[in-house]
Amino acid sequence: MKKHAPSAKRGAGATRAKPEPGYHHGELQEALIAASEAILAEQGAEGFTLREAARRAGVSPAAPSHHFGNAQGLLTEVAIRGYDALAGALREAASVKQGASDKLHAQGLAYVNFALTHPGRFQMMFANKRLVADDPRLRQASRAAGHAFEIVVAELVGGTAKEAKTAAAAAWSTVHGFAKLALEEKFGSVKNEAGRREIMMTLDQVLNYLWPASGAHR
Repeated sequence: MKKHAPSAKRGAGATRAKPEPGYHHGELQEALIAASEAILAEQGAEGFTLREAARRAGVSPAAPSHHFGNAQGLLTEVAIRGYDALAGALREAASVKQGASDKLHAQGLAYVNFALTHPGRFQMMFANKRLVADDPRLRQASRAAGHAFEIVVAELVGGTAKEAKTAAAAAWSTVHGFAKLALEEKFGSVKNEAGRREIMMTLDQVLNYLWPASGAHR
């Protein structure tokens, strides 16, 4: 990942300190990001604090602000990593299938599986008030994830670019809404493997109704 200087919104006037003892600059950033993701996975956005991220990374409470400006800066980096990972999962899901309907079906499964596997990160990706919403890297990462849907939907529906974009928004809304409801345990428990399997089976039935996979029956 390219290093970049914090923007004004990530802590104007902050003095960049030397890396904490035992860490190189990039290693400390990665340690803080990993600690933040662990907190989000365990406690959700409500349980996140810079102090706890620093404690888990084994550095001083001031260390996160030296590298990310503030909590928004650190959580924005977490969200960017999340969008990058989601986009990769969507592209991979489409790459192993033939036929646009199969691809979109696979992407829907991948989207919800990502949410169930990384619930804290997933929820933070869409928590705009906790992020630097106008960060250009965040916007680019978000668009890349959306574009993975748009490519497949355009193949499925044809038509104009505008029509394909509208259809992609409908597909995204469908799987995102399902993911949110699943995390609220509307379709079963997310706390155990059996519950998550039940959720994914329900999703598969929903997707077969909307975008039948090869050999599936409505």
